[in-house]
Amino acid sequence: MTSKELRVNVEKALEEIRPFLQSDGGDISLISIENDKLVKVQLEGACVGCSVNQMTLKSGVEMTIKKYAPQIEEVLNIE
Repeated sequence: MTSKELRVNVEKALEEIRPFLQSDGGDISLISIENDKLVKVQLEGACVGCSVNQMTLKSGVEMTIKKYAPQIEEVLNIE
């Protein structure tokens, strides 16, 4: 998988997640993909400072991204 394909797959994963975040008044943006292994995202709106956002990030976002791009090892939220 090329870096471009990887980015497309990560964006597809975020599109799948976005409606759930938006229903709670939040959103998510892709900041970068480093070494084709690390995805950096930014939670926005109501998701910022939310006590469950780390759990959401690990269980929902990371799991969904890995479904589309199995080579991703970690997802980090950039504040």
